[in-house]
Amino acid sequence: MPELPEVETTRRAIAPALEGRTIQRLLVRERRMRWPIPMELEGVLRNQPVLAVTRRAKYLLLHTPKGTALIHLGMSGHLRVLPNKTPIQKHDHWDLLLDNSTLLRMHDPRRFGALLWTTEAPATHALLQKLGPEPLSSDFTASVLYARSRGRSSAVKAFIMDQQTVVGVGNIYANEALFLAGIDPRRAAGRITLPRYERLVASIKSVLSAAIEVGGTTLRDYYSADGERGYFTQQLHVYGRGGLPCLSCGRSLKEERIGQRASVWCPSCQR
Repeated sequence: MPELPEVETTRRAIAPALEGRTIQRLLVRERRMRWPIPMELEGVLRNQPVLAVTRRAKYLLLHTPKGTALIHLGMSGHLRVLPNKTPIQKHDHWDLLLDNSTLLRMHDPRRFGALLWTTEAPATHALLQKLGPEPLSSDFTASVLYARSRGRSSAVKAFIMDQQTVVGVGNIYANEALFLAGIDPRRAAGRITLPRYERLVASIKSVLSAAIEVGGTTLRDYYSADGERGYFTQQLHVYGRGGLPCLSCGRSLKEERIGQRASVWCPSCQR
């Protein structure tokens, strides 16, 4: 599944191609996505200028004078900016045709992606209003994480993957950040001290920033908007390496499921 770095990489790739352009029309070939694409959206988006392309958590937001389109890549979706004569492939579900003979195309084999619309402030949308702070923003601090963790008995890994705690810390990046911070992913969130949360917040910001800079992590179904794969897999310390030697101390990495997600850590480096 594309995580925050992959979505941010997509945003950075498509924003220059969309911002300042006008949507001539929306062409929908398959409405049966995670939520049905609203019938009225073709009429709403016709001849609308794109004012900005932003991101909230794993949602891409296309801002127009009439409102905002919310796009989610789902489990396997990706967006490409292409010439408008590009042949249609299987699983190409919708296009936004622009006024410069290009288009934005959604390819989504599993159809878990979404294209929705709101005329209200995006932050008030039901899918966005309860989300936690952005991990790379100044709103995400150790003090915030520490305060929210008090009294929590759940594993710290599950805690930081909770979208109401902080958005966008998916499984890959949670494993990596906890390793860099030296924290056992099984430890109760409420028993971690403020200084250790300071290290964890710094590690989350570092891991996500590094992944964004190299285009995200290579996943089987994920391609960026320019058709390239990410290269963060070359920097992974623990994720996908259960049973292999720790790159820091050489001890075998442990693996088990925490919150139904694969978790890998070093029993020596993480406490």
